Amino acid sequence: MARVLLVEDDDAIRTSLGKSLAAAGHVVTALAAGADGVAAVARDRPDVVLLDLGLPDLDGRDVLAMIRAVSDVPVIVATARDDDASVVRLLDAGADDYVIKPFSSAQLDARIRAVLRRGGADQQEDVALTLGGLSIDPRSREVTVDGNPVDLTRKEFDLLVALARRPGAVVTKRELLAEVWGLPWGGGDRTVDVHLSWLRRKLGETAAEPRFLHSVRGVGVKLAEA
Repeated sequence: MARVLLVEDDDAIRTSLGKSLAAAGHVVTALAAGADGVAAVARDRPDVVLLDLGLPDLDGRDVLAMIRAVSDVPVIVATARDDDASVVRLLDAGADDYVIKPFSSAQLDARIRAVLRRGGADQQEDVALTLGGLSIDPRSREVTVDGNPVDLTRKEFDLLVALARRPGAVVTKRELLAEVWGLPWGGGDRTVDVHLSWLRRKLGETAAEPRFLHSVRGVGVKLAEA
């Protein structure tokens, strides 16, 4: 059972989804406006948010950004666009998963259970991780290099943790796409490359002179001290 916040402006869809999710054992709060959804996230701390992008008061992407400013709650976005570029943009903006319209209640319930399992795994593996001068605290989401704090975005932090939990092991980009972005297929390598570039810069290194993030050509990347 999860506490689900449903943000959907269509009365019929909101009612139908609310009933089906409740029948699956979830506790559902259903709202029609994006601003109300953001306030509910901050106030009620739901376990997961289902966010429709076509809202009457605010663009769904803006609502996603506002949610991310106040909470790390898993967000599943409902979208009518299924091209890779659109999906990657949503995931990069902070969505944890997505469903393509039209979707079934069974599919949605499976997505909810999947993002909650991923969150549960994170909580079970919340011990601090260290590698030389690099320290990562999954619980507080804080990173330091040689004692100096490093300010990372949500995806940058998740990418670093995914590598830190397998120190010295080469992790493929496809594995990173699946684990960090929820994309179980190839085709989004550029997303990984861009975030690795940002992460390297914040850790004080470059691809040519790596300290922690070492690319293995044609395979992937590993976290290891130089």
